[in-house]
Amino acid sequence: MTDNLLNRQPAQSSPPQDGGGLLRLITCGSVDDGKSTLIGRLLYDTGSVPEDQLRRLATDSARLGGVDGELDFSLLLDGLEAEREQRITIDVAYRFFATSRRKFIIADCPGHEQYTRNMATGASTASLAVVLCDARHGVLTQTRRHSFIAALMGIRQVVLAVNKMDLVGFDPTRFGAIAAEYRQLAERLGLARVTAIPLAAKHGDNVAKPSARTPWYQGPTLIDVLETAQTEAAEAALPFRMPVQWVARAGLDFRGYAGTVAAGTVRMNDRVANVASGASSRVKRIVGFEGDRAEARAGDATLLELTDQIDLARGDVLAAADAPPELTDQFAAHVVWMHEQPLFAGRSYLFKSGATMVAGTVTEIRHRVDVNSFEHIAARSLQQNEVALVHVALARRIPFEPYATDRRLGGFIVIDRLSNATVAAGMIEHSLRRADNLRWQTLTVDRAARAALKGQRPAVLWFTGLSGSGKSTIANLVEQKLHAEGRHTYILDGDNIRHGLSRDLGFTEADRVENIRRVAEAARLFVDAGLIVLVSFISPYRADRDAARALLGADEFIEIFVDTPVEECERRDPKGLYRKARAGGLQNFTGVTAPYEAPVAPDLTLLTLEAPAETLAERVVDALRERGFLGYYDPAI
Repeated sequence: MTDNLLNRQPAQSSPPQDGGGLLRLITCGSVDDGKSTLIGRLLYDTGSVPEDQLRRLATDSARLGGVDGELDFSLLLDGLEAEREQRITIDVAYRFFATSRRKFIIADCPGHEQYTRNMATGASTASLAVVLCDARHGVLTQTRRHSFIAALMGIRQVVLAVNKMDLVGFDPTRFGAIAAEYRQLAERLGLARVTAIPLAAKHGDNVAKPSARTPWYQGPTLIDVLETAQTEAAEAALPFRMPVQWVARAGLDFRGYAGTVAAGTVRMNDRVANVASGASSRVKRIVGFEGDRAEARAGDATLLELTDQIDLARGDVLAAADAPPELTDQFAAHVVWMHEQPLFAGRSYLFKSGATMVAGTVTEIRHRVDVNSFEHIAARSLQQNEVALVHVALARRIPFEPYATDRRLGGFIVIDRLSNATVAAGMIEHSLRRADNLRWQTLTVDRAARAALKGQRPAVLWFTGLSGSGKSTIANLVEQKLHAEGRHTYILDGDNIRHGLSRDLGFTEADRVENIRRVAEAARLFVDAGLIVLVSFISPYRADRDAARALLGADEFIEIFVDTPVEECERRDPKGLYRKARAGGLQNFTGVTAPYEAPVAPDLTLLTLEAPAETLAERVVDALRERGFLGYYDPAI
């Protein structure tokens, strides 16, 4: 049987009816529904597997325990050793294949729940999803989850591949019941075009050729549907948009702006504008890979030369001058959380949209979405692979379109500021209009004037360390010394703040994140008043301390690590908290039942076992003097 398969002839296809064009698609569904096998069969039936790979496939199929004489087509996709050993898909596998009618890029997405984030990655660029169901099991939880994410990612065309029909005797009643159940799901999700096909991918039934074993099915084969599927035309119908990826200089007189056209069409002499500044010019030249051209359309990589040298840099967006996209710094968005560390509102991240990178914060988790029931559930955090509607605030405005309109200007990723890891993918729903009513009020007396009057540079001294480390004691001594010199100061102490500003917060990680966010905002106001602010908080998470530094500015933020071993803190135990935590009477206590992330590179480290508090306080004052915070401050110098 293997010899016959190795000598197969590729499926023949008739000329295209819709003009063809590259189609990006994904396969998704639950574990063991046969996604990799189906794609392997597609590659095989379309003649897209080289002979050497076929020979290796026969060898691997026998070595890994396949049925004698049969090829295991899933091995064409499962490239990781762990995938071959466990017979599952872990990473997204991309494959190119073609028929005489069309070219395809197909992504094989993993079925296990813990790899849902990988499925979202594959869906982000696809126009069509092949959702598989095992005919024996029907629509499962992961089928619903993947369909929800596909819809969320903008996919509107679905092929419901009811696979392994041979294991239910090609029963038309079973097929009809699964198709009817899925159509109800698709209607709820807004999946407009669904085609259900009965398959036995392992044997090729209804993959490239109609199956004699399903005489009751008169619909198209899978290849038929893929060859005639419509590529999305919405982007081409929009006004012109192009994020600038690179500014090209060639000699003294040439400056070009390179990028991929996100939407619309640009032609010679069109007036275009930098969305952020509003500066406009006309298109002088359009250059593609093949040379000069008359126009560039959505999806084309191109370089534009303008008649005027307007201010444009990487990350800016060029758009039709008479129909630019909106700018926003606050918006609602759906996010798929991809990281093992949960999302908490108030924590600072980097948000990347196209080539634009800007600091921002998830200010509120509006609700988490139960991807099985689609119920909206209140949540204060978001765990790995969960989906939620959130509100985002950015440090500055960016051009955007709703994701449903334009994937490129409506999509973004979220990056952890410390590890640089991508932690989430997001889809903008709409701008938060409340931001339209807000403007910064220009004040005559500003920070520089207030600081000059006090003869000091404003700063935040951020004391961090375990409970009982001596933070408050040292901070209090530092303020006494500064006060004696006539300096203008204020202390924000952890316990005192919780009697007022943060009295509504507990000690969960989400509450701690919000507590530090509030304190950083309060400290910024005191710095704006020209004061030296002493902040004494455990502040156990590096990400939150770094967010405070970013909010205040690196030149005004001094992180002071009060380094005391937990054993010494526990020995001191001035409030009896360690004893209470060890007895189980205090939950989420840092150093016992909750973690403390020590600073990696603090501005100043105070080793409390090596010197008394008085000496350490003097060291802080000396550091301020050495860094120029205590001399006469003239903002003009």
